[in-house]
Amino acid sequence: MYSPVSEIYLNGRRFYVKRDDLIDPYLAGNKYRKLYTLLQTPSKRYSTIISYGGTQSNAMLAIAAMCRDKNWNFIYYTKPLSTTLKHENIGNFYEAKNLGMKHIEIQHQYYKEFIASLRLNLDEKIFVIDQGGAVEEAKKGIEVLAQEIRESGIKVNSLATPSGTGTTALFLALSLPEYRVYTVPAIGDSAYLIKQMSALSKIPENLTILEPEKKYRFAKPYIEFLNMQQKLLDAGVEFDLIYAPNLWRCLLAQTNEEIFYIHSGGVSGNKSMLERYSHKGLFVS
Repeated sequence: MYSPVSEIYLNGRRFYVKRDDLIDPYLAGNKYRKLYTLLQTPSKRYSTIISYGGTQSNAMLAIAAMCRDKNWNFIYYTKPLSTTLKHENIGNFYEAKNLGMKHIEIQHQYYKEFIASLRLNLDEKIFVIDQGGAVEEAKKGIEVLAQEIRESGIKVNSLATPSGTGTTALFLALSLPEYRVYTVPAIGDSAYLIKQMSALSKIPENLTILEPEKKYRFAKPYIEFLNMQQKLLDAGVEFDLIYAPNLWRCLLAQTNEEIFYIHSGGVSGNKSMLERYSHKGLFVS
């Protein structure tokens, strides 16, 4: 599914935005690309998909939507949740449960060992997707995206996309060696991101990890992120509040060329995230 391209202007600079957020309300952005191979897989091939991670996860919601459409069972493991989160009626976790996701909590002390054992003695009808969609099968979808970028006719030398596990940025850099690919870690630091990407492939020289001005805790409200979000909205495009603002801040501060930004989607989580800003007194709804 070919996504359109928008132009936006920030600080007097022109950026191109690959609008993967418009592909599908649930299966949008890099999650569509990462799940591309599974989306092309006949429904009868699997009966159950297993994954794990956080409850703000865009990948969780996308997998839930895919499994609903494929008539697959979807089991999702997390660490124990707060009572408040369990009873929220907005956000990715709520939407994923409505799509049929079965949620199972694993106690903190057993979580790491349990996740490591997921693939032991698996039935051939069960497929495990690692946190954030970090699987080798994601490569095909990113290659399709790379071909769309080449065919766009846009004359730039640099691309940008945010990173959780770094899967999209890694495979994009491998698929498009003629471009510089910028990314920034949203979870942990650069060392963590490099470790995650290295588990999939050797990191190519054209992949550049930008360093934020300070360490940000994942999915926490920050006023500078909210301000960046408003600046992007004023420019004409809505981005997610968790991954995008940090990368955009780094791009504006540390680069000066025209850049083709790959919109990773995830805007479905903005409503619940804005409520968290409101509870912190940082946003008035």
